[in-house]
Amino acid sequence: MPPHALKRSTLLALCACVLVAQSMVAAVNLLIPQLSSSSLHPSHAEILWTVDAYVIVFASLLIPAGALGDRYGRKGALLAGLGLFAAGAAAGALAPSPALLIAGRGISGAGAALITPATMSILMRLAGPERRAQAMASWTLAIGLGGMFGNLGGGLVGQFLTWRALFGAMVPLAALLAVTVALTTPRTQRAAGNHLDPLGTLLLTAALVALLFGIIEGPAYGWGSARILAVFAVGAVLTAAFTLHALRSRTPLFDPRVFHSPGLRATTLGMTTGFFGLFALFYVNSQYLQGVKGYGPALTGVAVVPLIVGMALVPKLAARWASRPRPVIGAGLALIGLGLLGASTADAGTPYALYACWLLVISAGAGLSMPALTLGVVTSLPAHQTGLGSGLGTSAREIGAALGIAVTGTVLASHPTFTDGMGPALRTVGVLVLAATAAVMAGYRESTGPSHTPTASADAKQPVA
Repeated sequence: MPPHALKRSTLLALCACVLVAQSMVAAVNLLIPQLSSSSLHPSHAEILWTVDAYVIVFASLLIPAGALGDRYGRKGALLAGLGLFAAGAAAGALAPSPALLIAGRGISGAGAALITPATMSILMRLAGPERRAQAMASWTLAIGLGGMFGNLGGGLVGQFLTWRALFGAMVPLAALLAVTVALTTPRTQRAAGNHLDPLGTLLLTAALVALLFGIIEGPAYGWGSARILAVFAVGAVLTAAFTLHALRSRTPLFDPRVFHSPGLRATTLGMTTGFFGLFALFYVNSQYLQGVKGYGPALTGVAVVPLIVGMALVPKLAARWASRPRPVIGAGLALIGLGLLGASTADAGTPYALYACWLLVISAGAGLSMPALTLGVVTSLPAHQTGLGSGLGTSAREIGAALGIAVTGTVLASHPTFTDGMGPALRTVGVLVLAATAAVMAGYRESTGPSHTPTASADAKQPVA
């Protein structure tokens, strides 16, 4: 199969898969009031775990799931992920207790972890070098639209249907996507020489679970509490153990020495920074529109549409400047930070049109920077490890998202009301985004590119699966 075999039907199918997987990160947030008063009678902790189980499992399994797809077949990993996603959604829709609802969310998160790196890896394998920037722009747009449609769908379901309808709708949708993928997506060359490294996978996954748990639960328990400090200490020990194991292993999950590249470090930090800012906004956005402006759930979902506009239009322009990623990334991240500073001035009397302008600035920044960052992370690893590279980049996104929510929630908790805390929270995040942007620009190099350049003959030896 020629490397330029990417067809429009395949591109649309893969982007639809990642859009649906990403949408379930945000959709449940707008259903919390309905879940709290449902017949399940969940506790506050169970509500939090209903939201967080998906994110923690999703983000923690991304790197090993990407490596699994590289080793055994990316299309197979994608179809398996859609199956798990549907199974988890069905369990959530039929859950008779909070525990089974949480378990279903975790199963769907595992499915999403298989879906996301597989879709990007297939795109990278099918799109030739001349089309990779455009393919990454489309994939990044799907990630952004997933967050927006998650808010919109969650709002509409919260307004007109029950929370079970949201989970139930995901089952036939995932089945339809699986059929579409089976019909439109070819198998790609498999990296038979890759090894899954069971011990390394266990250590890295456990380290990420500890890190994400500490970040997500830090605002609730207190950053200085014994529980959170112990979790972070465990995460640090596990990370060190994984690093030592990988450096000594002949077949590691991935070699930590890839981070010697300043370009990879900078692009990874850039991914984390962008989603740090975006999810800080997502965290306060619905609370501001519903609690301060008085919008209903459905209208709130519609009111975030300006965030879609920039993510939909700007990536196509950014793809034209793919050969100059450094200024594109710097400008995009700076727009996110400046947009957050602008949004921090909003209060009850702020006209929606002005608030929407700041949403447009933030979305334009995301649309400008994210395709170049995504491509930079993936191409920093050999071509046969594109799934693992995708998992690494998406893990950086999810960690950034968790940090954005945690920092924003912490600042909000230090003020008596949401209205008092929203401005300081967004200003804090905006300043941090601008500071991190400066660090990204300092570490980024124009020569950033693939750390390894696989030869055509090496790819040709890989089996197809």
